Amino acid sequence: MMSRFTRRSAIAGAGALAGSLLLRKPMLGTGAPAAPVAVAGCRSYGPELVTTLDRMFDQLGGLGRIVKGKTVAMKVNLTGLPNDRLGRLPCGLSHWTHSSVIGAVVHLMGKAGAQRIRILESPWKSTDPIEEFLLQAGWEPLDLLNAAPRVEFENTNYLGAGKQYVRLTTPRGGHIFRAFDLNHSYQDCDVFVSVAKLKEHVTTGVTLSMKNCFGITPCTIYGDNAPVDAPGLVPQGGRGVLHSGERQPSKSAPPENDPASPRDPGYRVPAIVADLVAARPIDLAIIDGIRTQTKGETPGVEGAIPVAPGVLIAGINCVSTDAVGAAVMGFDPMADRGRAPFERCDSTLRLAEELGVGSRDLSRIEVLGTPIARVRFNFRKPLAAANPA
Repeated sequence: MMSRFTRRSAIAGAGALAGSLLLRKPMLGTGAPAAPVAVAGCRSYGPELVTTLDRMFDQLGGLGRIVKGKTVAMKVNLTGLPNDRLGRLPCGLSHWTHSSVIGAVVHLMGKAGAQRIRILESPWKSTDPIEEFLLQAGWEPLDLLNAAPRVEFENTNYLGAGKQYVRLTTPRGGHIFRAFDLNHSYQDCDVFVSVAKLKEHVTTGVTLSMKNCFGITPCTIYGDNAPVDAPGLVPQGGRGVLHSGERQPSKSAPPENDPASPRDPGYRVPAIVADLVAARPIDLAIIDGIRTQTKGETPGVEGAIPVAPGVLIAGINCVSTDAVGAAVMGFDPMADRGRAPFERCDSTLRLAEELGVGSRDLSRIEVLGTPIARVRFNFRKPLAAANPA
């Protein structure tokens, strides 16, 4: 079934794949849209957080313009398990979107007139309510549920409260998948928000607002051990179907465009992320860079250390927002395979740009608030830049 959302037009230049991998079919077009991005220094998750985010949303034209009277679906980043910790740090100070950021965004959306807010995530191998997942991490779910009227959680790793999966199609057929079958929450909303963490990623170089959406795919269909013919009732394993492509999704969902394409995760995952954000456009991207970690996306990454960039980033175009995020991290958003942070993978920024989602060219992106140079934090030389308190 087709999504009811209006798709952004597919545009942008030809895409070349560096290294020894096969070339993708070029995407033809005239240029992807750019949008302003708000940047602000913010050193803590205390009272300044709400006022800082409020000011950033005003710089973007006001949160009411985006959410008033609407149902909002908000994908947060709670990757891994609640007991995965970097040393003794709480998850929100290393690799999870901090609970205070989630609560502040929910509060401001309620204040701006949002009619309904769904907080979405796909907990690892579980059909338990997200509330149970949060309690295991020492969070109080009621803090988030009471931050605004009509707030609810939805575990989107399976069918959940819906009666059937919804199919969202990718403009121009996509790089890897022409469409995805997802939990109903990603269609039953007026506004889709990605609230991500400012992090590097082993497979995609960086994980920001776009890579956060890799987790919207249900493991009942795209999991390692998902049934072949139809969706399973319980999520089975990780998303090996997407990472390594050792098999196709359940036959109920559209297969890959080309099952003979490279199986390299550095080729597949960035392309699938681009396909996902083209199929389910992000209306508001928010990146928590107050406290995070280096080296990769989870505490298990060798050499990861906690850092405190002290920055928040927000924008209405996910590619432009992630381009600014990459620049804040000390990277060139125009880089591609072979250059940091994409030494072993393709650039999700380029691939999404090719599908017409948005522009990664900083010369076309208006940065509002704090200049990038004032908050730049070199993730490859973090000790020379700053350390967390």
